[in-house]
Amino acid sequence: MVALSPAFMTLAVLCSSALAAPWPLTTRQHTHRIRSLPNGLRVKSYHPESTYKTFSDGIDPPKAGNSLASASFKDSALAYLGQELGADQLSYRSSFEGDTAKHVYVSQTLNGIKVANAVAHSTLNSAGKIVAFSSSFVTPQNQPATKATISTDAALSAVKSQLGATPTGKDVGLEYFSTDSGDLVLTHVVEATVDGNGHLVKAFVDASTGKHVGLVDYTTQLTYHVVPLKNQSPEEGMENVVDPEDQTASPSGWTTVSGTDNKATSGNNVIAYKGSLSNTTASSKFSTVQWTANSDPKTAALVDQARTNAFFVANSLHDVAYLYGFNEAGFNFQQDNGSNGGKGGDAVQISVQDASGTDNADMTTPADGSPGKMRMFLWDITNPERDGALENDIVLHEYTHGITNRLTGGGTGECLQSDEAGGMGEGWSDSIAFWMQQTADTVSDYTMGSFVVNDAKGIRSHPYSTSKTVNPYTYATLATKNEVHDIGEIWANMLINVYAALVGTSGFDVKAHSDASLTTGNAVWLHLFIDALALQPCTPTFITARDAWIQADKNRYNGANACTLWTAFASRGLGQGATSARKDNADVPAECSGGSGTGTGEPPAPTTTTSDEPQPTDPTTTTTDEPAPTETTDPTDPQDPTDPQDPTDPQDPTDPTDPTDPTDPTDPTDPEDPQDPSECTDWWCFKQ
Repeated sequence: MVALSPAFMTLAVLCSSALAAPWPLTTRQHTHRIRSLPNGLRVKSYHPESTYKTFSDGIDPPKAGNSLASASFKDSALAYLGQELGADQLSYRSSFEGDTAKHVYVSQTLNGIKVANAVAHSTLNSAGKIVAFSSSFVTPQNQPATKATISTDAALSAVKSQLGATPTGKDVGLEYFSTDSGDLVLTHVVEATVDGNGHLVKAFVDASTGKHVGLVDYTTQLTYHVVPLKNQSPEEGMENVVDPEDQTASPSGWTTVSGTDNKATSGNNVIAYKGSLSNTTASSKFSTVQWTANSDPKTAALVDQARTNAFFVANSLHDVAYLYGFNEAGFNFQQDNGSNGGKGGDAVQISVQDASGTDNADMTTPADGSPGKMRMFLWDITNPERDGALENDIVLHEYTHGITNRLTGGGTGECLQSDEAGGMGEGWSDSIAFWMQQTADTVSDYTMGSFVVNDAKGIRSHPYSTSKTVNPYTYATLATKNEVHDIGEIWANMLINVYAALVGTSGFDVKAHSDASLTTGNAVWLHLFIDALALQPCTPTFITARDAWIQADKNRYNGANACTLWTAFASRGLGQGATSARKDNADVPAECSGGSGTGTGEPPAPTTTTSDEPQPTDPTTTTTDEPAPTETTDPTDPQDPTDPQDPTDPQDPTDPTDPTDPTDPTDPTDPEDPQDPSECTDWWCFKQ
């Protein structure tokens, strides 16, 4: 490890720290993030904001080649993207064909060089019509270089000296990196691990100066005798579970890879180990261990228990998610994909009782084809310690980071890097843990992490609840939060309220874990959860993710649940008129306002979502004959006292556009501010 002084760390590695103009807090959270690495470095990263459109029933794509009828979905999507963005700027990244929609993802290129953080996608429905489009393409403010002036070796040395990281040896290439000043910087791209402990990052080093200017952080901070999925921890009871594998998702079982039965916690989907990948638990021990409250988790028997339980829970979520669309073609985690598409060689590797930390858990999600890596730690808040691998909601939370990072943006693992998107990642993870443990149509309050801290209140600030007395968080709460776990609590509670609304209108069936054809509310919720991830743009926001849920419902259920969705989102402030100003809005479409919950509930077509704040770059688009996007706010209305586009309004005491306000204790531009909640980087962010 390279030892760096705190002053050097602050000054040397804050990439993109010089802004072209003051950026409002709300916009910074859409596009920026300060990441805390294991060696103490705090690194600022930037991700251009996406424009996002949904088109309800869809619009016809332009002709691809000579015949629209004979064009493949990939050709049609690329033709539309070329029409919108310019065909000469497109570089194909990936595609994904689900059962109700087909998605194509591209990168921006200039001078034949990829722009690392500028991406776009389009989605076709089953009728071959375009139903969604997003783009974070940029118009550079400079004339970017086309040739490097420093060597590859110099770039590798820069990563070592500036980040204290060790390059993995993966091929280094040249890519542009878009900064928040509007410039494109030609960079060497270096994959590295921090502190040699498996924390995987991708660093962008200016190919002219050798300065580190950008970062992708792939690591997200959380008969089998096991804790059954209905329970959170061994305190609620353990059971013998016989043949739990789903025959569609895991036809060869959980311990077999390419026809060979490993007879251990090592299979096609998951490898659970301690210390080394070969140090697994034999299947003969899967049903022999009994947990007791006063047991030392480091005994050999309980290490077997930890490996077995983590293996069971992660495989269970693999199988459930597979049935709902997170499969081989959808960039899932499997060692052998057979002939089903996607890239193999990427089973999730779970290190139990990992020696590199305590009181935490994390998940590293590189691109499709590279293994996901989950680390489960011991928790020393109690005596004896408790094992995070025995708390199902923690394992489910971490595995879900893999799902959301893979499905958003086309399998790259690089599209949930901003504060807001990263926070939503935490919320998606909590909400899946909630979903997996539901057993009836009653939606009770839900807490996370109660076992490892030995506290029924858990590790979040409030229980997740449909009661605003129990959990008061709304969209407006987002204006006061700038730490990803805090942001995640808001999003998770919204999604759990959406779940409650769907179950309230369409019922519940416990068989949803194994039957994705059900139309009960809990099955509908998980379908929309998975579908919307692939539909939403890279670097999503609350608003664009909400719109993706509405469009997903249109694609799969012809909008049958739209009013239920709109009403649920609006009940927590994310109504149709919500903007990036982060003020609560309870509006729903006119057809939903009668209270019956019926009607299509479709947003105006197309619905375009962009930030209300000034943009550092202008997406390159071409004029089309499509209907103009419907405005959700009138930024020029002089009668509107809450106009979020007037950053100079002297009457606005909560003006978010003043990032230097000395009275703002949450100012994220002050990395030394002891009040800055982003200092809390653990999976759990314990609330005192």
